[in-house]
Amino acid sequence: MNKIDLAFTPALEQARLVRTKQLSPLDLVELYLERIERFNPQLGSYFTVAADLARADAVAKTEMLTKEESANLPPFFGVPIAIKDLTSVAGIRCTYGSRALMDQIAAYDDGIVTRIRAAGFIVLGKTAASELGSLPYTEPEGFAPARNPWNLDYTAGGSSGGAAAAVAAGLCAIAQGSDGGGSVRGPASCCGLVGIKPSRGRVSHAPLGDRLSGVATDGAIARNVADAAALLDVMSGYITGDPYWLPDPNPSFLTAATSKLSGSLKIGFTTTLPPLGEAAPPVQQAVLETAKLLEGIGHVVEPVSLDLSELIEPFKIVWQSGVAASGIPKEALGKMNQWLLEQTGNVSQYLRAVAQMQIIGRKIVAVFDKFDAMLLPVYMHPTIRIGEWENLSPEETLARIINWIAPCPPFNASGQPAIAIPATFDQNGLPIGVQLVSRPAAEATIIALAAQLEAAKPGSDRPAFAIAGY
Repeated sequence: MNKIDLAFTPALEQARLVRTKQLSPLDLVELYLERIERFNPQLGSYFTVAADLARADAVAKTEMLTKEESANLPPFFGVPIAIKDLTSVAGIRCTYGSRALMDQIAAYDDGIVTRIRAAGFIVLGKTAASELGSLPYTEPEGFAPARNPWNLDYTAGGSSGGAAAAVAAGLCAIAQGSDGGGSVRGPASCCGLVGIKPSRGRVSHAPLGDRLSGVATDGAIARNVADAAALLDVMSGYITGDPYWLPDPNPSFLTAATSKLSGSLKIGFTTTLPPLGEAAPPVQQAVLETAKLLEGIGHVVEPVSLDLSELIEPFKIVWQSGVAASGIPKEALGKMNQWLLEQTGNVSQYLRAVAQMQIIGRKIVAVFDKFDAMLLPVYMHPTIRIGEWENLSPEETLARIINWIAPCPPFNASGQPAIAIPATFDQNGLPIGVQLVSRPAAEATIIALAAQLEAAKPGSDRPAFAIAGY
């Protein structure tokens, strides 16, 4: 297998090659470190590359491979992974995309990192995130922007923009991200990938806890549904002291991705979100083509209404409160986050917003009494250029953000699972994704549905930039 094919080989297949000793963990780590050195200066997908730590882990695992029976190895033994730079990995820099934290070295592993390590993964480094994870494009001050490997003039999305750029460009096979308003699904859509935002309580926030009243959760970014589902299996589960949790999936999410979905589902779809209006024509086309494909598979698809009029203001209050909760001084923040900090109200305003959001969340979930799943855009229009909004006022920028990411936050508010999958390309050669949403704790439904769509319409996964010169 040549280097390009290996770099774009699915993580589950890489694990099989390692387990059968056709490939060593050190082979994989060296491959990705070479690609990171070559492509990351232009791409901006990694803030920190942990080359020495990754090599040391790979050497140890390669040695272990000569002694251990393959049946005893964890599922992703020897497979490299990237971790978003909002997540702590002991001994590696953790900046939160903030120039004030440029030199901060994490002293501990977050709970999901402990699970990722236990699954046998090797951490390559920390991927780029927007400042404090608050914006849907990844251009924090003091860092290179995360660019879209399909067209470097455009953003990879945010806040998990670096994770998506790295996976799409073959700088890792799989990545962890987080989603507080579309931050996994948006970058996945921008970069032509699969991104899963699980249900509230599926993935632990240990050891620190949840700052945003259940809005945010960790998720998986990969090039195919099975890899993303398998990573979600790894990350899922209760850790002592979690304030809320779900039982472990039975069967696994990987089983859902690789088993035939039996029967016909009832699926609602929409391309219109009042009060914001219609999605852009290329996005509408992506949703309508996917709806037609679902009908062809045998599902029942019909229009549905989803009005966001009551959700926008309370969600905005909760979202901008995350900037205040960071504790970073105003003068150390970027222009947009400084303005968001100034808009933050008092505790009672925040609590009222949380209560409103939860009431509206109940209404959103109630729509699913009539449907097994819902099909929507991920973003309301195609990917924006790097720096496209930098000269706008914060008020104008916020209005643009709300209108762009509108299909994502409702399901952070309701805590429902959602998966973004590739659908088509726009006139600039940039991917456009759609998202599938299901009832609370029903990840298996949309994972199986996404796998059906993937099998019916396989996509391209190799941007020209990522294979140049090979």
